[in-house]
Amino acid sequence: MTKTVANQSHDVSIGPAPLWATQVATCFGVGRLKPGPGTWGSLATVMVWALVSSLIPASSRTAATVIAAAAAALVGIPAATRVARAHGSKDPQFVVIDEVTGQLVTLIAVPLAWKTFLAGLILFRVFDILKPFPIRRLERLPEGTGIVVDDLGAGIYALAVMHLLLHFRVLMT
Repeated sequence: MTKTVANQSHDVSIGPAPLWATQVATCFGVGRLKPGPGTWGSLATVMVWALVSSLIPASSRTAATVIAAAAAALVGIPAATRVARAHGSKDPQFVVIDEVTGQLVTLIAVPLAWKTFLAGLILFRVFDILKPFPIRRLERLPEGTGIVVDDLGAGIYALAVMHLLLHFRVLMT
């Protein structure tokens, strides 16, 4: 069954989201975990990236993290759009590709160590929840763009704080 809802200036047909979009948007089902699917999405990202990045030469890790974050955003925006439309919600809680993207941004050029990964997880979740200026404005962008880009903003804030902590040796690896 397909229903139609008004979406600003045009009608959008709402039917089931394609399987690829659901798998990407929910991070292969991680977004269905309770409570706090966003935290589960961030935690899964940190754990998977810790494993993957340990297999990448240190000299290539920064570039690999940037590429992974960009790929997550480029695939995540259309996936989040399709799932949000199908669900009839602006930002369904079970869509966690935005957390994956923002969490990866937080880990750019971060040393491979449990302390930095834990700090990155905490910093990203804090900025994602608090949404300091202008992150809350980014949520207003249309569909999947708004879903993903606000978390990119939170990731940038967390990345900046992370590198300040590392620079001033508050966080030592």
